[in-house]
Amino acid sequence: MPMHDWTRVDAGIFHHFHLGWLDDIMRSLNRGLLPAGYYAMAEQLAGGLGPDVLTLRHPDESQPPAGDPAGTVALASAPPRVQFRIRAEANAYAASARSAVIRHTSHHQVIAVCEIVSPGNKSSRHALYSFVDKAATLLRAGIHLVVLDLFPPSSRDPEGIHKAIWDEVIDNDFTLPTEKPLTLASYLGGPIPEAFVEPVAVGSTLPDMPLFVTPGLYVPLPLEATYRSAWEAVPAFWRNVVSGTEPSSISTEPIEHTKP
Repeated sequence: MPMHDWTRVDAGIFHHFHLGWLDDIMRSLNRGLLPAGYYAMAEQLAGGLGPDVLTLRHPDESQPPAGDPAGTVALASAPPRVQFRIRAEANAYAASARSAVIRHTSHHQVIAVCEIVSPGNKSSRHALYSFVDKAATLLRAGIHLVVLDLFPPSSRDPEGIHKAIWDEVIDNDFTLPTEKPLTLASYLGGPIPEAFVEPVAVGSTLPDMPLFVTPGLYVPLPLEATYRSAWEAVPAFWRNVVSGTEPSSISTEPIEHTKP
């Protein structure tokens, strides 16, 4: 299914889709995509992230499981097919929307987070900074991250959400391809974060993106199938507006016009 232009509707319509897409992603993860011992739940990760996230222990890497968990893919043998793979320098860092939070049953610690960017995340400098700071905080804590941004760059993130996040890791000159201004990004958290970035555009078919469960293992996140399922749950009128086949009776304001 070609990806749609969500700038044609206001934030409330996208929020409805956002919640449905996130739910479908979590259903896919919990219905067998995640390996045994992992689960996904919808949670709110507030600014600062708090002890409920950051003080939870990570799996004991001194006692790795025997063999790779079923359903995972080894990064070394099958690296994700993305246009850009970026690694930070070793000394770069020491180790109100819902998110899909993946935990492990050993101590119910946070392993990974999946975030869908909303218009509100780019509505002001403070809003963008809060999102970027939360993402960087997760990565520093060793928590893996997936960020899905279906909105074009604004004056606050002129090269897209990935560069804004990656600038918190290390200064960089990442540039989005002009013909693909939307961003799908997967990150390995830890002392040496790594990014796997796939630029896309309206009309693109969404590729699978890696959701890391350990630094060396990931599950392919089925973005196309979950997007399609969430799209089908959007009311027909608004699907027509987003598709451009019916004009909206509601005036919408682009992100660029929102005052900081």
